[in-house]
Amino acid sequence: MTTPEKFEGVLTPVITPFKDDFSPDAARLLSQCKWMISQNVNLAIFGTNSEANSLSTEEKISLMDYLVDGGIDPSRMMPGTGCCAISDSIKLTKHAVKLGTGGTLMLPPFYYKGVSDDGLYQNFSEIIQQVGSSNLRIYLYHIPPVSNVPLSLDLIERLIKQYPNTVVGIKDSSGDWNNTKRMLDAGWDDFRIFVGAETFLLDNMRNGGAGCISATANVNPAAIYNLFTNWQSDQAEKLQEELDIVRNVFQAFPMIPALKSAAALYSEDPNWFKVRPPLTALNNEQIMGLSKKLKDISFTMPGIRDIQ
Repeated sequence: MTTPEKFEGVLTPVITPFKDDFSPDAARLLSQCKWMISQNVNLAIFGTNSEANSLSTEEKISLMDYLVDGGIDPSRMMPGTGCCAISDSIKLTKHAVKLGTGGTLMLPPFYYKGVSDDGLYQNFSEIIQQVGSSNLRIYLYHIPPVSNVPLSLDLIERLIKQYPNTVVGIKDSSGDWNNTKRMLDAGWDDFRIFVGAETFLLDNMRNGGAGCISATANVNPAAIYNLFTNWQSDQAEKLQEELDIVRNVFQAFPMIPALKSAAALYSEDPNWFKVRPPLTALNNEQIMGLSKKLKDISFTMPGIRDIQ
């Protein structure tokens, strides 16, 4: 097995399709992943917008296997493997490494509040030691607005110093550019810092960041990748403004069902409307509102119907 290269660029927490009985629809997920790759983005499957925490460990393992068996290059995958139970995190992470994924995106255990840096360090350290592979690459996932478990700069630095070849990056979904900037200024050598929304992509690239891992890369991947590749161009500011317009449309609705509604509308596949409880799909009025807003900005998802 070759040593994984560190990620950079655009990744998407791929939305997960479900069947009528709410079981994962692996075939549709494979098609969606193929479209993502055709748009030059990598796959952060089992992220927040994948409804990952509504999926069991066994379902995630089965889906990973299906994607790889279906021809997805595992090096393009950064599956989310951080769970509340450390045993689940270890099991998922071991399987991801066995498949040869390019890395894993790892939430902290997120049920208990007020946990210490020492407790979080022990969690990540135990996972690393029990996985026991030199091919393990962990990208930490900092999303305190949802998890209520922040990752302090001191904790991140401690992990980098102890495991420099394993803890190699982070997704900062704090929504606070100042927090991301502190990470960028910390002087962590070749530590890959991704913003959690393309809203901050240009700023991130200008300050030495690695890219973004963004919900709306599910629906607007090529345009986000275009800014990533052209952030030094004279058009960069305009490209960022165009991305923000699209992002603002989706943020006006519950994000996950809005992303799935766009996939359903533009692929002409109504199965994409389904979300897994406790989430609920957009109602007809919301779908019509989303459709109108997207038409008003001449939004498209080129190629989405070609791979269904």
